[in-house]
Amino acid sequence: MSDTEPNGLSGPGAEALIRRAVGIISSARPMPLSTSVMISRDEIVELLEEAMDGLPEECREARWVLRERDEVLAKARSDADLIIEEARTRVAQMVQKTEVARAAEHRARQLIEKAEAQARRRRNEVDDYCDQRLAQFDAALERIHQTVNAARDKLRPPVGTQPAEPEEVSPPAEVGAAFFDQDVE
Repeated sequence: MSDTEPNGLSGPGAEALIRRAVGIISSARPMPLSTSVMISRDEIVELLEEAMDGLPEECREARWVLRERDEVLAKARSDADLIIEEARTRVAQMVQKTEVARAAEHRARQLIEKAEAQARRRRNEVDDYCDQRLAQFDAALERIHQTVNAARDKLRPPVGTQPAEPEEVSPPAEVGAAFFDQDVE
């Protein structure tokens, strides 16, 4: 039986030696009229000593494998913690960006509503101003109309009298003939 030990030395490992010892004991011949078996003490002791010599090396290797496993696990946990922390940071940044965007959108809505309200108010103010000016203009036109009607009434002959032939009156020189061109035939 030629196994290679994990430490690089050739020879059977401790487990193989113990299995050989168990095999020798199991296959030993029974003693006549007894339940005891006859085995070679030297052979079994030699196998067990070899197994004991191999155990410390295998135990050291097992401890090394366990330590290496613990280091790999620790590194994996550390890497996982870093990844989780990075993910949390990214999530926080995304939430912050979302909050900033939401706040900006809210502020924009407020500004638009304020601008629309201000535009409505100014439009109403302009409408009121125009209405006031038109009312003043209407009142002024009404006064002018009344003045014109009063002047025309004065120019009319009294009722029951025959109107005189109108004299041809030329417009004053400073007004100019173009102003009264509708009167000239």
